[in-house]
Amino acid sequence: MDTILKVQNIEKYYGNKGNVMKAIDNISFEVERGEYIGIMGASGSGKTTLLNCISTIDTVTSGHIFINDQDITSLKSKKLSKFRREQLGFIFQDFNLLDTLTAYENIALALTIMNIPAGEIHQRVHEVADKLMITSVLNKFPYQISGGQKQRVASARAIVTNPSLILADEPTGALDSKSAKMLLESMETLNQEMQATILMVTHDAFTASYCKKILFIKDGKIFTELIRGNDTRKQFFNQIIEIVALLGGDNSDVI
Repeated sequence: MDTILKVQNIEKYYGNKGNVMKAIDNISFEVERGEYIGIMGASGSGKTTLLNCISTIDTVTSGHIFINDQDITSLKSKKLSKFRREQLGFIFQDFNLLDTLTAYENIALALTIMNIPAGEIHQRVHEVADKLMITSVLNKFPYQISGGQKQRVASARAIVTNPSLILADEPTGALDSKSAKMLLESMETLNQEMQATILMVTHDAFTASYCKKILFIKDGKIFTELIRGNDTRKQFFNQIIEIVALLGGDNSDVI
């Protein structure tokens, strides 16, 4: 198997000597190329801190994180920025599109920074836009398109650089149910047709049911994992709900 991400015994502490909080408590796991993994847990469980450490937004207190065998916990600022730009793709809850750029320009920006030739940029932007069914909005500005279209533009921006790993933080959190379903189907397409490796934090069981595997976090530790296998999405959804109940969560928060 081709291991993209290897998390080894990471811990994360916040606070000072008088008031220390352990957000991540000795977590280890691996992600293989082409996997689509969800991370779930109650508020305060450590799931967002975990994603922030993997995404290099935050740093670990101890342990190591390897992406393509590169120990990102040892990279300094300049090399870390380059690594983040070339190896990681991000999908945020609030889109993070630049209002003064068209959808096309938002998607193309990272390629432009990487000095990709204009002809190749055009081809790659249109290929990913076609996959995500947003070709018709490429010449529009973010204020001219719907929330669902904005999030698919953000998804296109995340995948267009061919990153090793896509990190999604509550990607459906700001969307209505119809837009969320369209986005999740688009992310499924990225995973199945473009072999995108996706790691997604979500509190929502419906969103999580599109994943192939779920890691459940409790009190900064991995509580359990759930693999979809050959189950239907509905069967997987029901299993997710059962584990949420075991975690002591409120089902109304995850449906």
